[in-house]
Amino acid sequence: MATHRFALPVSATAHAVYAARCQAMDGIRRWNAELDDEVEHTASLVISELLTDAVQHAGTGRILLATRLTGTVLRIEVCDSSPLLPQPGLPDDDSETGRGLLLVSALADRHGAEPPPTGKRCWAEISLSTSAVAGNRVPVTRS
Repeated sequence: MATHRFALPVSATAHAVYAARCQAMDGIRRWNAELDDEVEHTASLVISELLTDAVQHAGTGRILLATRLTGTVLRIEVCDSSPLLPQPGLPDDDSETGRGLLLVSALADRHGAEPPPTGKRCWAEISLSTSAVAGNRVPVTRS
């Protein structure tokens, strides 16, 4: 299976999250990798959560969204200019924010954050079944 990539600079605004998610999903669909609806839906939600966290916590700095499909792994990365790594929290029932990392953790097979030379990189990986190699529709597998 070929490696597919898509990258997009994103403005640090709430409206930009929606636009970037739509552009990224269009880019992913143009790969013609025949990902099934569940994988696409999961990728869309993960993109939204990682970008929203970057916009809320990185301020007005630079944000970059990148997606990559290699073999049977779809990787989503969001880099921003803040050096502060995300800390998972447990919001109370009335909180309107604070659930992004919990959602990413529930949706992705693997996720993390790391400090590159500047800022931080938050990433999530969605594992696909090996039927993707054969060109079949690809269901999400959970570990």
